[in-house]
Amino acid sequence: MGQADARVLVDKTAIRDAATVIVLRDAATRPRVLMGQRGKTAAFMPSKFVFPGGAVDAVDATIPLAAPPAPACAAALANDSMLDPAPLVAAATRELWEETGLLIGAPDARAAAMEAPQGWRGYVATGHLPDGADATFLFRAITPPGRPRRFDARFFLVEAEALRNDPDDFSRAEDELGHLHWVPLDEVRGYDMPFITEVVLAELAARLEGRQPPGVPFFDNRTEISRFSRL
Repeated sequence: MGQADARVLVDKTAIRDAATVIVLRDAATRPRVLMGQRGKTAAFMPSKFVFPGGAVDAVDATIPLAAPPAPACAAALANDSMLDPAPLVAAATRELWEETGLLIGAPDARAAAMEAPQGWRGYVATGHLPDGADATFLFRAITPPGRPRRFDARFFLVEAEALRNDPDDFSRAEDELGHLHWVPLDEVRGYDMPFITEVVLAELAARLEGRQPPGVPFFDNRTEISRFSRL
């Protein structure tokens, strides 16, 4: 391996594909979303309140889906992207399970026969596989240059009705996010959030009020010039 190759492997500012999950509860009454607080020593967005999510791992591409995303969702995910939509759905499912202990997916007999890779064993042991029908592609954003970590993040909206376990039981959660709780949308502005989280929440509010324009919004910060489009 040459020096240039080694630098690429340790370059944490390289853009990584990522999946983020916005779980929505009580949409028809007083909408709430699931959020947690990142640790104060975290390299990326320390102490901020965020949605569960994280980078797509190589093993996510090895996990079959119980069902694919809806055609419109799959088409939007594939727009301006070389990544197959399936690993994004899988990563979103895994990250929600790891960071909150909440389970989405569908019961699938294939799970019992799988030799699940590390990172997936606990989830697959529940007898479920990720279900593309659970998730709606809501938003996409690439972290601007100059940040300690950069992600090409796809934000998925999941209705709490899709959860397969108790929405208030976070006992299985790992310790990456603290203060996990359901935040009413009419109170969320009082939380210390990243700017992009505020933008995504505004898009969610527009969707709930029936005033969301067509297409999935995309904040493209691959270069120093920010671009906005709809996928």
